[in-house]
Amino acid sequence: MLKLTGYKKIDVAVFISGNGSNLKNLINYSLKKRSKFVINLVISNNIKAKGISIAKKFKIKNKIIKYSNIKSAEKKILFELRKNNINLICLAGFMKILSKNFIKNFDGKIINIHPSLLPRYKGLNTHQRAISNNDKFSGCTVHYVNSKLDSGKIILQKRVKILKNDTANKLSKRVLKQEHLLFPKALNKVLTSL
Repeated sequence: MLKLTGYKKIDVAVFISGNGSNLKNLINYSLKKRSKFVINLVISNNIKAKGISIAKKFKIKNKIIKYSNIKSAEKKILFELRKNNINLICLAGFMKILSKNFIKNFDGKIINIHPSLLPRYKGLNTHQRAISNNDKFSGCTVHYVNSKLDSGKIILQKRVKILKNDTANKLSKRVLKQEHLLFPKALNKVLTSL
């Protein structure tokens, strides 16, 4: 188990596939005094991910690893994680499913943010599914990653009211604002319990 010694911040890697708004938010939070983590590595499977330019702007090491072969991709990722002494992985819009073997290597040290109130609406199109089912609330969840999709132990959740004229797009923007508040809070909570 990891031990928080003195004031040393824990080394974290963030995996992304897209815009990186959660990444940017985590970086900004990591620079605060009360943060228990520092982001030392950003990994993306997508060469066009806008989040890569965010990592570069903050001078954070970043690697683009193509997923043409999952075994070799994960081998490369594990090499980078070990080389950079990464203690915890944050999945922030990473659109690839990690293998059981990979998860075993980082058991209990991978967390994900998901745009629904899990266990409802695992997978994709969460906002549309919540609206179509006439749910009163949607939201977001930070959870541990296990070998089943979006099924790991829940760390924190935030509810977002679904409004009468909501579209998936409008709802997703409001949920994203809450994700930005929830993710760093959940990460600090995880690191406090280590």
